Amino acid sequence: MNPTTVLLADDEDTLRTNLAQVLDEEGFDVIACPDGTEALRALRANSIDAVITDLRMPGVCGMDLIGHAQKLAPDAIIIVITAFGEVQTAVEAMKKGARDYICKPLYFEELIYKLKQLIAQVDVTKENRLLREQLRQVYDCSGIVGQSASTKAIVDTIQRVAHTMSSVLICGQSGTGKEVLARALHYGGVTADKPFIAVNCGGLTETLVESELFGYRRGAFTGADSDRIGFFEAAQGGTLFLDEIADLPLKGQAVLLRAIEEKAVTRVGDNRPRPVNIRIVAATNQDIEAAVKTGRFREDLYYRLNVIRITVPPLRERVEDIPPLIEHFVSKYNAELKRACPGFSAEAINAMCQCEWQGNVRELENVVERTLIFSGDRQVETHDLPLAQTDSSTSQEYVLNLRRAGREFERKHILKALSAFGGDKAAAAEALGIGLSSLYRKLEDFRSTEEPANPLSP
Repeated sequence: MNPTTVLLADDEDTLRTNLAQVLDEEGFDVIACPDGTEALRALRANSIDAVITDLRMPGVCGMDLIGHAQKLAPDAIIIVITAFGEVQTAVEAMKKGARDYICKPLYFEELIYKLKQLIAQVDVTKENRLLREQLRQVYDCSGIVGQSASTKAIVDTIQRVAHTMSSVLICGQSGTGKEVLARALHYGGVTADKPFIAVNCGGLTETLVESELFGYRRGAFTGADSDRIGFFEAAQGGTLFLDEIADLPLKGQAVLLRAIEEKAVTRVGDNRPRPVNIRIVAATNQDIEAAVKTGRFREDLYYRLNVIRITVPPLRERVEDIPPLIEHFVSKYNAELKRACPGFSAEAINAMCQCEWQGNVRELENVVERTLIFSGDRQVETHDLPLAQTDSSTSQEYVLNLRRAGREFERKHILKALSAFGGDKAAAAEALGIGLSSLYRKLEDFRSTEEPANPLSP
């Protein structure tokens, strides 16, 4: 790591010389200037991390130097040196962008301590900014993998809703990626720089639900040794993701409804409401409308949550998403496992496309990870897949059916593309990534060959 470059501007020769020596001994690169004019030149000519400046100097005064530093080195830490009794001037300097001030006579140890503390704070801020950017890149809509019509429609909805604070209800079977969509909503819009708090509602009992959601004051109950904020306050300005919302106890549903309607929470043991501004994203793998009809879920809460509805189909209903998902997971686990697998063969992909995937995307990812562990750096073939195997008496029949299944998948996929483009073969061929002549050949082949009604039947 390169040393921190400090620009020191002070017209007192002795102070400037001694302070520059101390900064040098502490490992800083120091550029010492006797006035504001020379300091401004140095600011223009160098990459400056921190500025320590007197406010009263010949030429460019310290206050003006701060203004120039804000433009030329916006991330630089600025500490001003001021005479005792001129604290109000130092406060004005901080309003202009200085981070701290120190009064004469200077105690070098105090100045060095303040400088190091501010550098540490800036480093943490930069690290947090980098982490947020990395999270945004991982979880925004570009991280949603799939090419089916339903996946594209979901991405379109997320992009429209992400820039609002409206409540969203995500429904779908376990393993379909509901939390991935919730994070895409969060990191793709107005809440990107704020907290994302995920809560498993199935783990909130009636006795804990209020204290967990809203927090509590010290002494509110046995074991409450200190004040604690709840999930609502922790998510302030950001997203509160309520997973498995249908499992929330009825008492919890009542207090949740009140908090959403009032946009405020009251900690257990307190009587002061605290305003909250958060986006609620709820998810469930259950039939929540049936739960409302049977009284297991409050109807009024349902309507509060169901402002925007996203329904995620099971993976077996969006087979077009399987090949790109396989490619995505191969890339992911190549990096994690330090593999160089080039991917799955066409036959292996076809075999994967014929599976039911009761565990949805989560199960698919599990299979890809397990396969890469054992297959090494070579291409994955059908026999490498940890799928249900047939006995030896039907193995040849299985292979024949797999070939038919591959052809049937290709036929359906091409016909869907043609339908999507209104029969425009040139547009469909371009979308499919094949030449127009290849498309004509495949269509002719499909017409000349009788396809079985069920390609998996013997």
